[in-house]
Amino acid sequence: MTHPSDQSNRDNGAAHHFSESELAAFKRTFENDGYLIFKGVVPRDKLAQLRVQLDEAFVDAQRTGKLISGGGTIAGHLNCLPGEIARFAYDALRERGILEVVQAVYPKSIDAFAVGCNYNLPNSIAQHYHMDGVYLDDFMIVNVAVVDTDLENGAIDLLPGTHQRFYKFYEYALGQKYKGTTRIPVSQGDVLVRKSTLWHRGMPNKTKVARPMLAFTMGEKMKVAPGDPFQTKGGKVEFYENWYRPNLLGRLRERTFVAAPITYSAYRFVRSLVGNKGYAHD
Repeated sequence: MTHPSDQSNRDNGAAHHFSESELAAFKRTFENDGYLIFKGVVPRDKLAQLRVQLDEAFVDAQRTGKLISGGGTIAGHLNCLPGEIARFAYDALRERGILEVVQAVYPKSIDAFAVGCNYNLPNSIAQHYHMDGVYLDDFMIVNVAVVDTDLENGAIDLLPGTHQRFYKFYEYALGQKYKGTTRIPVSQGDVLVRKSTLWHRGMPNKTKVARPMLAFTMGEKMKVAPGDPFQTKGGKVEFYENWYRPNLLGRLRERTFVAAPITYSAYRFVRSLVGNKGYAHD
């Protein structure tokens, strides 16, 4: 698939700036679809080294007992703080003009940001479609492909245009918004810029190795801590829960979702009939 924003950004690492006409075109595409794609932004050799360091940190967390029980390990989707070793990727986003694009399509401040990573484990399952955070407090997400990512190892699934208004789950379901499914294969070093209110889901990793994807969140009020985001937790790699709490009840919910995902869909449908969950903070 070719997206209107697909653009190669590789020219020997020199600083890059987009023209006013290019920025205007990106803004139109973003307003319509809720995402943009840029090719070849972050150096592949440094990403290859990052991938090795993340995998080594995961093995070490398993060996030392630091890895959480549940919290996404059953469904196969974990969150990760990559720490100091991911700083080069942010530098590349700035140097290659991607932050300039983010600011052009998103008028709020992006000075405060957080850095994370989705660590998609082998034999993971498909998540439910969802948006990140709540609708009224939107923010930007800049994903960087640490490895080549395709339909086999869990390329993200987006629903273009679903960022334009708030959908209760029953409206999403009855409106069959899921028919807009759009998988986004990317190569190592490519960048996906998306709005937090764009519905999406993590997809199964059918390979035998984990698939990491960096995520820079910009403009998020609730989770951005003061200080250097690359020095959170001392700048070391740390894995933490995704969706499910790492306790007995959380593990039960996660196992139920894995065994019978329709039960969670039914729960979301019924709950959406009587409330606006996801519209604003409670």
